Amino acid sequence: MNSHPQVFLESSLHLFAYYKTLGEKALLQIPEEKLFWQFNEDSNSAAMVVKHLSGNMLSRWSEFLTSDGEKPWRNRDAEFENDLKFTDD
Repeated sequence: MNSHPQVFLESSLHLFAYYKTLGEKALLQIPEEKLFWQFNEDSNSAAMVVKHLSGNMLSRWSEFLTSDGEKPWRNRDAEFENDLKFTDD
């Protein structure tokens, strides 16, 4: 019989995998040349949203057993800078 912490861990890993797959399937529906498209200068492209989510998860899950929330090394504002580039490589 699995303990409560083990069940929680397995459930969490299953949900992470599910949402990762969901996000990947959503992004696959966007043509590569549209990943950086913004409706206007105040909106975010799909690429910037992914960049922001990555920064958020790195911050939230790094050392999560010993510290909580934002880490001092995170530069949240930079996550919304359009410094990503599309290449044909």
